[in-house]
Amino acid sequence: MRFVRRRTARRTTALLVAGVVCAGAAGCGMSGGHGGDSGRSGKPSRSSSAGKGSGKTAGKGSGKKSGTSGSKHGGADSRSKDGGPHSGSHPHGKTPLRGKVIVIDPGHNPHNRDQPGKISRSVDIGTGKKECDTTGTATNSGYSEAEFTLALAHRVRTELRKRGATVKFTHDGEEPYGPCVDERAEKGNRAHADAAVSLHADGAPGGSRGFHVILPASVHRGDADTRAIAGPSRRLGTDLRDAFRKATGERPANYLGNGEGLDTRDDLGGLNLSTVPKVFLECGNMRDAADAALLTSPKWREKAARGVADGISAFLT
Repeated sequence: MRFVRRRTARRTTALLVAGVVCAGAAGCGMSGGHGGDSGRSGKPSRSSSAGKGSGKTAGKGSGKKSGTSGSKHGGADSRSKDGGPHSGSHPHGKTPLRGKVIVIDPGHNPHNRDQPGKISRSVDIGTGKKECDTTGTATNSGYSEAEFTLALAHRVRTELRKRGATVKFTHDGEEPYGPCVDERAEKGNRAHADAAVSLHADGAPGGSRGFHVILPASVHRGDADTRAIAGPSRRLGTDLRDAFRKATGERPANYLGNGEGLDTRDDLGGLNLSTVPKVFLECGNMRDAADAALLTSPKWREKAARGVADGISAFLT
């Protein structure tokens, strides 16, 4: 800033000391657990019934528009409308993701439990047929996967916006159900996303602990053709795994992926039908008491959100 008149220097110095002169800133796997992407032999299965022993229940989520996650278990997570880059910035004023479009897909929908007929209809995923969507799993105390994924998604969006990214959701819990898994993939495709991440939590038997990232296999069948994105998606998944582990201190899953935290699948519509780099993140096992204690903690979700944002940033920068 250049000042024309000398007599304004003293006033300007005072203003600078007071901090009021500033520059302007430019101004958002297991079976049954991934939308309708359910079922794979050799994997622990989730039940579709409600109740304490169920691996597939919507719990008590309401998908409210307020700032809470809709459950006493999950605590409050801020919410705001989708849009362009947030006016905030990354530490030191850096916005490394400016110009990047990122799609976040909160797994399931709190209202799916109210629409069993609609979410159970089949959709084509290229390699077969799957349910439109499912209710997701829940902790033994009733905190649903759908609530968790929305709560985490809001925090991830905040982190990414600080870094300059444009963030889009596949849904924000306000739709009556779904969207279906093929629609979730299409939303990322239409956005021409630089990266897309679907957030989930698993429903494996108790004692199975840890997180893992699901990668798309290279498939070419029907409407599914992931040959161009399989490689980039693996890089995204690897960066996400490393950053998530560092931010949360959690270990990769002890029940699949050989302890490496990566699992490649060809039976998930959200991945099969994607034309942009995309992965699923299973943040932990909701059916395990130790993992559930983390997933229901707002403080832990802050760490998890930072890990997701760091992983995406590493891939894109």
